[in-house]
Amino acid sequence: MPIYWAFLTYMLLKPGEENQEYWFMFSGIDKVLHLSIFAALGFSFIAAFPKIKFSYFFQIILIYAFLTEILQEEMGLGRSMETLDIVADTIGCLLGYYTYKLFIKRFF
Repeated sequence: MPIYWAFLTYMLLKPGEENQEYWFMFSGIDKVLHLSIFAALGFSFIAAFPKIKFSYFFQIILIYAFLTEILQEEMGLGRSMETLDIVADTIGCLLGYYTYKLFIKRFF
């Protein structure tokens, strides 16, 4: 879990690069990536701490999302703070949470 958080923080804060040369790149792919990585974060976080209250889980992930967006803006490395990134992060962590709950209910 700490390794994933460290990797995620690095990826969210490293200097930005616009690269439109691949066939799978499209406008808004960064929102899909935010949603995906926060879904994985939400899933792994609730799997690591299954007894945590939902409100604490949600607050921790949301604070992390806000902090990374603020740091992207303040560090001046070609990244910018975007409200839609926070929305994608929030939806992603909720998807990860509910996927874990569904997985546990279905298979255990």
